[in-house]
Amino acid sequence: MILRNAILPALLAAVIAFPAAAAEPPEKIKAAGKVVIATMPNYPPITYKDPATNTLKGFDIELGEAIAKEMGVKVEWQEIAFAQMLPSLQTGRVDLVMAGMSDLPTRRELQDFVDYLKTGAQFYTTVANAKEIKSTADLCGKKVGASRSTNWPKQIGEWSNANCVAKGKPAIEVVGTEGSVDARTQLKGGRIDAGVQGSETLTYLLGQEPNTYVLLGDTFTTSLPGIPVLKTDPKLRDAVYEAVLSLQKKGVYDALLAKYDIKSNALKPASINKGE
Repeated sequence: MILRNAILPALLAAVIAFPAAAAEPPEKIKAAGKVVIATMPNYPPITYKDPATNTLKGFDIELGEAIAKEMGVKVEWQEIAFAQMLPSLQTGRVDLVMAGMSDLPTRRELQDFVDYLKTGAQFYTTVANAKEIKSTADLCGKKVGASRSTNWPKQIGEWSNANCVAKGKPAIEVVGTEGSVDARTQLKGGRIDAGVQGSETLTYLLGQEPNTYVLLGDTFTTSLPGIPVLKTDPKLRDAVYEAVLSLQKKGVYDALLAKYDIKSNALKPASINKGE
């Protein structure tokens, strides 16, 4: 009895010092003590690198770290090209992807998505081009570029059909680019007349390159960026979902939205597979 009484306080102290994770991950994640997350730091303010320190920064990076903390593990980040992220998830190289990836029905054959933001595609051009391109109506017959790894080129074509071709105007010439950075490079170099990016990135972009870009109209689509998780790993999906809900309840999520100036992109509560 004396031994039992002596051991019990020590056990209670250990439980207090090492509380159970708020969002219980699968055993393989707990055993590894980490969750491996793919990202590509070329989409500020969602994921990028601090030019001074070359360290990962952004909303997704901090949210990913907070999700891992809720699950009681660390994060191992892996930088992977956008087009290789889902294949890397499917082969088991990574456990999750956090790179502002849109939850699309076409991507849900093998993955479930934990949706955590809402956004939309938006046209923009340069200050110099804005002298001629004053509104979205002026885009008809122009070259408009967007990352070919996204749904934006298709959506630009659909917008063109409805707002240019259907009204007897010339169609937009859609240009697929290597990414959003490439689109901006081509835009500033005069190879395209306008670009398309997600609204969650444009406030940051205008702040980083003042007097360079002009927004054209409002968002013309709606999408939900999400965190893909393999359908064969529902426990991890649920743990990530519970972690995001917990962070929303605690105010951590709102604080990160405010820090990266994307409060208008809040999705509360988070959802699963609600993208269209």
